[in-house]
Parts: sequence; C-alpha cells; structure tokens
Amino acid sequence: MSVFNAIDEERDIDVNEFTPSLEPQATWCPGCGDFGVLKALKQAMPEVGRTPDETLLVTGIGCSGKLSSYFQSYGFHSIHGRSLPVARAAKLANPDLEVIAAGGDGDGYGIGGNHFMHTARENHDMTYIVFDNEIFGLTKGQTSPTSPKGHKSKTQPRGNAKSPIRPLSLSLTSGATYVARTAAVNPNQAKEILAEAMEHDGFAHVDFLTQCPTWNKDAKQYVPYIDVQDSDDYDFDVHDRREAMEAMHDAEDALYEGKVLTGRFYVNDERPSYQQEKQSTGDMPETPLAERYFDDDYEWERSYDFLDRHK
Repeated sequence: MSVFNAIDEERDIDVNEFTPSLEPQATWCPGCGDFGVLKALKQAMPEVGRTPDETLLVTGIGCSGKLSSYFQSYGFHSIHGRSLPVARAAKLANPDLEVIAAGGDGDGYGIGGNHFMHTARENHDMTYIVFDNEIFGLTKGQTSPTSPKGHKSKTQPRGNAKSPIRPLSLSLTSGATYVARTAAVNPNQAKEILAEAMEHDGFAHVDFLTQCPTWNKDAKQYVPYIDVQDSDDYDFDVHDRREAMEAMHDAEDALYEGKVLTGRFYVNDERPSYQQEKQSTGDMPETPLAERYFDDDYEWERSYDFLDRHK
C-alpha cells in the first residue's frame, strides 16, 4: 500500500469532485475571465478520466494563482514565474500524475518566460494554461508582455512603446508539441481543448484569453470569436509545422485588429516526451522516483556510484 494507489483508479468521475468541500469565496472581480478557466478545467477532468487524487495543479502569482484554491486536487502555489519548474519536478518524480501548470501572461510570458521556452524545448509531458488578459491584474493594471502597442497603463501612461510578444509562435519555435488558443467566453471549446491538452503526450500550451473588465476595459476580447477548425476561411494542417506557423502569425496579427481566432494550431503526436527520452537512455527509471520514499527496502543510489570520477 502506498500513496499512489489512487493512480489509474477505474471509476466514474463526477465534475463536482473538483469543487472543494469547503469552497472558498472566489475573490475574482465580477465578469473576470478566470471564472471561465476554472469552469472549463473542472468540466474537462471527467473527460480525461482523472480524479482529484491523480491530479496536481501548480500555479504562479497573480489573479490566476488563485486557481488552485478553487480547484480540488493536489496543489502547489509557487512564486512568480516559477510554476513550470515545480511542475516539471513533480512530473519527473511521479510520471503517472496528471500535472497542470497555470499562470498569467505576465507570470508566464514575462517573469517566467525562460522556463516557458525551455519546458517547451524539452517537451515535458504536462499542460500549461496561460491566462492571457493583456495586463497585470492583481497588481492593478500595469502593462504586460501581451499588452498591445500604444496601450496606456500605470507603467506606460503615454502608451506602450513595445510590440506585444507572440505567445503561439514563441511556443511553436521553442518546441511545444500541442499549441492552442481558447477563450473564457467560449466554454465548450475551452473544455474540449483542455481535455485534449491533458491527453497529449508532451508539452501542451494553451493560451487562454481571459477578459479583465476592471483593469483592461479596452481589450478586444469581447468581440465574437472565430474557431479556426469550424471556419471555411482558415484551412491548414495542424500537423504541418510550417502551415501551423503561418496560421499562428495570422491569428496573432488579427487579435489586435479586433478579430479573435481560436482553436488548435499545432499538434505533434510523434515526438517523444522528455520523460520518454530520459527513460530510453537509462537516465530515468521506470518506477516513479517518488515511490522510493515509501519503499523501506529500496537501496538508494548516489551519483558517485555510477559516474566516473574526474581524473
């Protein structure tokens, strides 16, 4: 018997299991898009077949960081921009866990941008949800990496002088094997994309557009959304990296022109995950590392036992 007995437990899963028994009062502002992320994530979990005991949600700092307080599972509230390294360590120690990391656009694309690029490059098997509202919300409305050029804020009162980053393109060029964009006002698509992202073997990045009615009133995230998979105007192969890159470029240009394109942009099911690569070279054992802490008979290895000493 161990703490891992809940992994791969076969039973029917109810969406209400992911609501804490003592549910805290959400402190998000009325109309905040973060409510849509929480709802979509809860609804996606039964689709994936995971229970709260099989799931770990790691969050960063910001309004998005509160997600783990309102979602029933194992949780870790990390420091600013550091949700991904914590999530990576947990997944490496126990690959059978469903690991989800979450953070805002400032947390994920700014302060934690280096972790984002290298987690994608290494293709760690996890889902990364970035709440993209084009603003720093929790700290009261400063310009973020996705704020459009010319946007006025407390830190850029005369208008943002910098062009926003392109999160989808950055994700693709860094090495992510599942890249999608969805929105809080499109709950059905959001649920489907989150479920696909969790079922994907590799690094799945979801740029989740979340409106901020308090600090970003001029964001163009209230306009109608266009699902690129349902529209005849957008025909590209999500498995073709070059076609996906062009589609992402169009979507990122259109966003600041009042046209919001959402959907799956790139899917690569053939590239092995980081965990699979490490196991193939013998650098990572088949038995979860975390399991060893509960095995009194396990004989621990030390690095000096299998590495040649410097001569």
